[in-house]
Amino acid sequence: MRVVTQTFLNLPVKNLDKSIQFFTKLGFTFNPDFTDEKATCMIINEHSFAMLLVEEYFETFSKLPISKGSREYILALSLTSRSEVDEMVKIALSSGGKPANDAQDHGFMYSCSFLDPDDHLWEVFFMDALPPKE
Repeated sequence: MRVVTQTFLNLPVKNLDKSIQFFTKLGFTFNPDFTDEKATCMIINEHSFAMLLVEEYFETFSKLPISKGSREYILALSLTSRSEVDEMVKIALSSGGKPANDAQDHGFMYSCSFLDPDDHLWEVFFMDALPPKE
């Protein structure tokens, strides 16, 4: 089995300062060693990071164009409680994010989602137990 020690998501952003302000309000911090006018490293946890890259800089990493108007992925973050899910979504929406999907309550799992200022879809969820076996 291959062991992955860290995960880095690379996301294109239109306005780096606006993105930093948005995610700072959600409680995230940034590694100053990997921050300049083109990019920043948002710390999700000790093993997961989101590289927020200004679109022009992002384009230097791939020959493919930035996807517009389609949903290629959903970034999902596990939080510690239902109230933390609701609080993060509330802060996201009051800080320039947009509503995405309604909250979903599956009993063992509760989730809600929002779009960040660059329309990346973030799902935040709390799971308090494994689903029952059928």
